[in-house]
Amino acid sequence: MSITFEGVGFSYSSATKKKEKKRAKKQKVSSSNSEKPLWGNDPDAIWAISDINFTLEDGEFFGVAGHTGSGKSTLIQHMNGLLHPTTGRVLVDGADISDKEVGADIRSKVGLVFQYPEHQLFAATVYEDIAFGPRNMGLSEDEVDVRIHEALDKVSLDFDSVAQKSPFELSGGQQRRVAFAGVLAMQPSILILDEPVAGLDPAARIDFLDLISDLHKHGLTVVMVSHSMNDLARFCDRVLVLKEGKTFMLGTPEEVFTRGAELKAIGLSAPSAQRLADNLKAAGLSLGEELYDADTLADDLAALFQEKQVNVETDRA
Repeated sequence: MSITFEGVGFSYSSATKKKEKKRAKKQKVSSSNSEKPLWGNDPDAIWAISDINFTLEDGEFFGVAGHTGSGKSTLIQHMNGLLHPTTGRVLVDGADISDKEVGADIRSKVGLVFQYPEHQLFAATVYEDIAFGPRNMGLSEDEVDVRIHEALDKVSLDFDSVAQKSPFELSGGQQRRVAFAGVLAMQPSILILDEPVAGLDPAARIDFLDLISDLHKHGLTVVMVSHSMNDLARFCDRVLVLKEGKTFMLGTPEEVFTRGAELKAIGLSAPSAQRLADNLKAAGLSLGEELYDADTLADDLAALFQEKQVNVETDRA
């Protein structure tokens, strides 16, 4: 399954006016506002995103980065039809997501996990919380039960230990896994994650990122919004960087994160190992132009040190 953005723009101002116009029409109330066209011609409209063009490929691990308020959350809410473009189109396998039938079908195939998903837990037991989505899909109770077992297994929680517990009795990390399982139980083809490890302690953070990586390796297309350039560089096939609602960069981690000066200019940074490499190159060390991680940087620094030692010994001889 692929998702294509074609010239997508979204204005919350225009979206609000559309709702007001529909409400006025239902109430048969005429107003000057309801007579005005609403498609991007309002000079006072605040454009959350503007002229976004890219295709999320099937099986891809796609990262989204940007400063606070750059449009990241608005963008991902277009991927499963929670928001519809003010201008442009969002296509899923070539079908326009704004079509009601397409949109209804997509919501079960594109799972969106908001930041701090544990705050959305509501049921008396873990079982009932995870069952909510599959039941809304009209599945039989036997199939719902199978999906709950599978979803808990995918997030490394034991069914017998947690299924009949209140989710609010669990640790924060376990609660997030339960919320995650609720989305996985719907068996989406695409998983969209908004800052999935925000607020977790270091150990839980590593475990959760490994879980996401494992799900991707087993066939899920993953979109991950993150403020951590280290995580995006480590996991993603491509990264989209937004600036004030527009595309600033789009490319592989190497294509994006080797442009450290440009990222710094918009309030972002390269991954930590790459930042150190950039500083060392600025100080005169002969390092390569590729994207560095901790291991490759250590290897190249060790090689430079050995080369220097050989040169020193040669000069002494």
